[in-house]
Amino acid sequence: MTQIQHRPDHHLKTAVTDELAWTASVNAEGIGVTVAGGIATLSGHVGTYPEKEEALHAATRVHGVTTTVDRIVVRHGRDAPEDADLAREAMIVFDRHTVVVPKDSVQVDVRDQVVTLRGTVDWHHQREAARRAVAALPGVSGVRNLITLRPSPGVTAAEAKTRIIAALARHAPGFAQHVEVGIDDGQVTLTGQVLTPAERRSAEQTAWFAPGVTAVDNQVKLSG
Repeated sequence: MTQIQHRPDHHLKTAVTDELAWTASVNAEGIGVTVAGGIATLSGHVGTYPEKEEALHAATRVHGVTTTVDRIVVRHGRDAPEDADLAREAMIVFDRHTVVVPKDSVQVDVRDQVVTLRGTVDWHHQREAARRAVAALPGVSGVRNLITLRPSPGVTAAEAKTRIIAALARHAPGFAQHVEVGIDDGQVTLTGQVLTPAERRSAEQTAWFAPGVTAVDNQVKLSG
């Protein structure tokens, strides 16, 4: 397998800084970047939680960055809503998204503008929809997604594994053969080696789509 070409940290810092400036949804002026051993640390401040997420995603897009460390603070200003108001707004959002997030399946707790989600849903995409819905609320500084998934009855481990391997082959034939899939009681373990963090994330996202999957342990490493 072709090995990833390592780039000097100072080149990576410049590339991450340029990518942040390239990302229209991010005000890069308030964000600091340091890189050590391929690990990019972002610090400073932004105006919204979605902007913070976009900044972190921008850093992971840079070829050669292996991991990102989040040190960004969300500053809302004096008009930031109270925790109780944020909790009410979150529940209103869920009422409007009953097709994606079943009503009464998610509970919300807000402390210091950080939203914690709890409950149980059937699919990973529902859990992600819940996270995205509250992350977009004005005044949110962070989201802790503790929603769990219900096991799917009638789906065997062998069947789920077969479906994941087939999906990997469809989505990413270039690296699918380098990823090993194990599954036990709904918990998937991915091992092997890929070239980029994007490939590693793609393998994990693919595994989440399989019925019966309740957790994914991504142990895939970068080839280097």
